[in-house]
Amino acid sequence: MIEPIGNQYVVARPVYSLNTFGEEHKKKHRHHKTFLDHLKLCCRCSPQKVKRIALSLFPIASWLPAYRIKEWLLSDIVSGISTGLVAVLQGLAFALLVNIPPRYGLYAAFFPVITYFFLGTSRHISVGPFPVLSMMVGAVVTRMVPDASTNMELTNSSMSNESLLEEKKIMVAASVTVLSGIIQLALGVLQIGFVVIYLSESLISGFTTAAAIHVLVSQLKFMLQLTVPAHTDPFSIFKVLESVFTQIQKTNIADLVTSVIILLVVFLVKEINQRYKSKLPVPIPIELIMTVIATGVSYGFDFEHRFNVSVVGEMKSGFHPPITPDAQVFQDTIGDCFGIAIVAFAVAFSVASVYSLKYDYPIDGNQELIALGMNNIFAGSFQGFAGSTALSRSGVQESTGGKTQVAGIVSGVIVLIVIVAIGFLLQPLQKSVLAALALGNLKGMLMQFAEIGRLWRKDKYDCLIWIMTFIFAIVLGLGLGLAASVAFQLLTIVFRTQFPKCSTLANIGRSNIYKNKKDYSDMYEPEGVKIFRCPSPIYFANIGFFKQKLTDAVGFSPLRILRKRNKALKKIRKLQKRGLLQVTPKGFICTAEGLKDSDEELDNNQIEELDQPINTTDLPFEIDWNADLPLNIVVPKISLHSLILDFSAVSFLDVSSMRGLKTILQEFIRIKVDVYIVGTDDDFIEKLTRCEFFDDEVTDSIFFLTIHDAVLHILMKKDYNTSKFNSSQKKETKFDFTINTNGGLRNRECQVPMETKF
Repeated sequence: MIEPIGNQYVVARPVYSLNTFGEEHKKKHRHHKTFLDHLKLCCRCSPQKVKRIALSLFPIASWLPAYRIKEWLLSDIVSGISTGLVAVLQGLAFALLVNIPPRYGLYAAFFPVITYFFLGTSRHISVGPFPVLSMMVGAVVTRMVPDASTNMELTNSSMSNESLLEEKKIMVAASVTVLSGIIQLALGVLQIGFVVIYLSESLISGFTTAAAIHVLVSQLKFMLQLTVPAHTDPFSIFKVLESVFTQIQKTNIADLVTSVIILLVVFLVKEINQRYKSKLPVPIPIELIMTVIATGVSYGFDFEHRFNVSVVGEMKSGFHPPITPDAQVFQDTIGDCFGIAIVAFAVAFSVASVYSLKYDYPIDGNQELIALGMNNIFAGSFQGFAGSTALSRSGVQESTGGKTQVAGIVSGVIVLIVIVAIGFLLQPLQKSVLAALALGNLKGMLMQFAEIGRLWRKDKYDCLIWIMTFIFAIVLGLGLGLAASVAFQLLTIVFRTQFPKCSTLANIGRSNIYKNKKDYSDMYEPEGVKIFRCPSPIYFANIGFFKQKLTDAVGFSPLRILRKRNKALKKIRKLQKRGLLQVTPKGFICTAEGLKDSDEELDNNQIEELDQPINTTDLPFEIDWNADLPLNIVVPKISLHSLILDFSAVSFLDVSSMRGLKTILQEFIRIKVDVYIVGTDDDFIEKLTRCEFFDDEVTDSIFFLTIHDAVLHILMKKDYNTSKFNSSQKKETKFDFTINTNGGLRNRECQVPMETKF
């Protein structure tokens, strides 16, 4: 019964162990579904299920019939045009990261939009090239097709070799994209989209920041127009920097000046867009403006021939026919493709989640995997490269009024127009301009360095994950760096559970509240009772740490006490058999001066005998181990008689740790210390029962509902009439809780303690 009194409450109920609670409150029988039941449910077919599956596979069927033409169409068209212009420029720029001709970036910007329109669940993200993925694909291309640009002889043979190298690079990029799409599709079909949960926000932030540094370094050769050999092994970023700085005197000044001007203007206008986004009807399309100006200036002043700058070059109109991916590339790059698939999904899903929460509509992680997988398969077949969603491009689509993926289709139409009609106009555009535009889109990623201070204040483990992920990705490269970062992140979880912050609890406020005794001054700890809390799962890796912390908390090793007592018992038995020991009400009287048996002789006996329970049934007297023993037999004295283990935060226990826990309980029980376990759920007890944890020594009666139940049970069992306080507890208190004979609790003023006080 709960009786509210103002802002307080009084609870009157019996003291419950789990057994007594189970006797009074019977559990309902629940049928737990087996694997066969789930399989039957999965294979069952009905019209409703067919409709649900169809709507989940083709989300367009659910939102397109409800499309509000009058309200949304104009906004989607305006948004689609703005997004399409950005997509064109980003496609050209990010193609440089893949080490393939810029025109192939247009294919990567066009084909994903078509498939995502039908299969995607997010209404606001803009799918297509993403700089981090482009860098990852480019690293694979560089490794699989070594660059021959270091050969400075320009012959017909070398020109044909360059053409072959270009074709090989395109084939590798396309094959990697198709395999990444197949992996994503498989993960989506198998309904394991949860794999993205292993990439925390700190890891993604550190990884994308490191990728931005890689992008920055990779674009230096285009901004300075230097011949830099490709490197893909660990420490490659430092080798590239070394190559750049050793050739710095060969810098093309025209490219350098152009790219610096573009960067400054883009950064400045993007800052204006960000600061005045509430006042601007649409963001200023600075990339488009600078591209038009740069293309016109380059064409008008003939930069290609006058200053020997590198330009986009031939932009063939139309599409290439589909190609068959290279199976050998599949075999050689499956590890890289898996990383690309996971990163692509993680980025797209995180961005989609932001917009789904903002506009209150659901997204499906598994369907997103399917959509992204089809995007990459489709794009790779037509010689595009892997994509996801660019944060800046999605921001443009949403901020310019995009309501649905109709805006995405409109952006695809803009890209299509460039591909089939006006692409030739971009031929005079300098590659250094595209490099500058690519770097201009990295501002948000580079600003993530500020998260280090924020994470340090909030959670040092997350801060460490961010820093180590950044270091791994910089030093080892993006592929190995991602794998090492995930491993390190999981290691921090293991570390936190392997070394939990165990604590000793005590009562606070004379109520049923128990807190860490180090945190508060007015604490009450019953004499001879220790309450120990473990805030993590107990498993094979931390059972030793748990035992050590428990030993430190109680102040002694129960196994050592047990062995000492068994050794002493052997000596007492020998004295008693020889008639040299008498027992009086005041204690032992020994008529012998000593024993011939040495401690060394006792130590040489089998150790198993010393670990067995203490058996004094053959003696005509009881031994008080805390009293003085004869012949200066020394056994450590302990005041502890009850130990409470708070397992409310222990979510699971494996078989290895189960054996260790049982050994710990047996050691305490054998030295007459009662052990109680509180806060466990029913599944925990059921697992112990299945594993035959209980026996005559360790029984299921040691489990109680709460710490307070166990403490009250101990007080009633020991029949305490007074309680021992430490110096900080000798304070006058106005209220006290008492234990009634019926087990209830009531609040009364402290008077003559006629009942067991608490």
